[in-house]
Amino acid sequence: MRFSGAVLACLCLIAGSAHAQARNIPEEAKAGELSHLQDMFVSINGVAVRLAPGVQIRDQANRLVVPTAVPAGSQVKYVLDQAGFVRQVWILTPEEARRPAAIGGTGSN
Repeated sequence: MRFSGAVLACLCLIAGSAHAQARNIPEEAKAGELSHLQDMFVSINGVAVRLAPGVQIRDQANRLVVPTAVPAGSQVKYVLDQAGFVRQVWILTPEEARRPAAIGGTGSN
């Protein structure tokens, strides 16, 4: 019984630390409102933009999601590649979105 309790405690610690994982959103990431349009296209602040091959979209829990799983009108931070395609996206938590530079403060589309 002690062994299973120890295993359960370890699993809880691992799960808790994974959930509390810090998000490393680069300072140069731009802010915007994102909605999926179709296939590999999204709308950022009302402008259609292509997603880069291998795009990484992270939800509020920092998990990778597919473009069609992005809720319409999500407040995000994003990074473009050299071709102008969306390379990385972070869907912001309500707390992150309330921060002063969250929307419109760090670059524009």
